Amino acid sequence: MRPAKIAAYLAPFLLIGLYPGLYRGLYRGLDRDRAQEPAPLPFAPGETLTYDMSWGVFPAGEIVAALSSVANGQDDYQVKATATSRGFVSLLYPVNDEFRSTFDPRTLCSQRIDKRVSEGRRRLETHIVFDSERKLAVLDEHDLARLGAPAKHAELEIPACVEDVVAAFYDVRRLPLRVGEKFNLSINDGSKTSQVLVDVQARELVRTPLGARQAFRVEPTVFGGLFKRKGRMLIWFSDDAQRLPLRIKAMITVGTLTATLRAATQGTRQ
Repeated sequence: MRPAKIAAYLAPFLLIGLYPGLYRGLYRGLDRDRAQEPAPLPFAPGETLTYDMSWGVFPAGEIVAALSSVANGQDDYQVKATATSRGFVSLLYPVNDEFRSTFDPRTLCSQRIDKRVSEGRRRLETHIVFDSERKLAVLDEHDLARLGAPAKHAELEIPACVEDVVAAFYDVRRLPLRVGEKFNLSINDGSKTSQVLVDVQARELVRTPLGARQAFRVEPTVFGGLFKRKGRMLIWFSDDAQRLPLRIKAMITVGTLTATLRAATQGTRQ
């Protein structure tokens, strides 16, 4: 897989809020009671996270994740995540992707995710609606690079509450992370729901353009399952009230891709 294309895959995960997503139901241990009174969320509408991507020593692109509220009568949140390649990597494989994830902030259950993907010659428009009542993920996809190509439609069984790749990140942010704990994520991206194990491995000092902060190093097992390729992904979440995803690192066959938080605008609670 080309490095810039992997960078595009990282876009939803950076939202954390990989949130990311990477996925469908973050359950503590084997299960988690979503009926419990939720703790205050570490994010709010108006939050914007901006990341610099690098491939080894080369600048690779930028990822921006902006959180807003949705005026749909249900007080849902929406994350708009964009991934854009630049520099040397953009010459190899230009990327200009946009993801919009809509989820319930009380449960982090996904309502839908919409994607516009532009990677090299690849052009896709994908819409996935998560129907909790029918327990179905309804996918509609159009190949914009092939004129007259038939649209893809699929309906797949899901749990009553699932997370897309973006919402899963935000769910991780609200968890009381502790070194040694493991969580199970059920994530759906329009096909079979994947179980992603999240391992809280260590507490470390992380330096970014925003300064030095203590952070939890977390490893989600996204490769070999959600992503079929081999590799490892590490994410560092700040050990503070914001639980910011400070850095995301993907170690794959073509090298190491790193996303580092460059700027963060805090949202305003309603």
